[in-house]
Amino acid sequence: MNYVNQISVFVENKTGSLAQVTELLAEAGVDLRAFSIADTSEFGILRMIVDRPEIAEEVLKTAKATVVKTPVLAVRLEDKPGAMNHVMKVLAANSISVEYAYAFVSRDREFAYVVLRVDEPGSVAEVLMENGLQVLGNEELEKLQ
Repeated sequence: MNYVNQISVFVENKTGSLAQVTELLAEAGVDLRAFSIADTSEFGILRMIVDRPEIAEEVLKTAKATVVKTPVLAVRLEDKPGAMNHVMKVLAANSISVEYAYAFVSRDREFAYVVLRVDEPGSVAEVLMENGLQVLGNEELEKLQ
């Protein structure tokens, strides 16, 4: 499997809502790798990459949160200027649109990671790998330091 499971949670746009989500995850021993928040005046969508997405989904659903698990791509990049441009050029050359993206780093300072939401992540992962890029699966993501 050459994609990771992103957990999206709808949260009210009020003080403490994000803390409720992060507390549930912390109590369950789930490690946040990356997150992004998009908001409106009334609610936000918290998108997260976690080390154990199945546990995160279960814990949040048990707490009556609205949760969606979505396959996304986590692409490993050299942490240097132009690395993201290389990914975008490969996608553009293959007429692949990106719905949204966000990035994260690990303790290994040589690499950074970009999360991409695209249609047909399996096919897009193949295109990226054919062009020399590494696409992580859930197992590789769990092992990141």
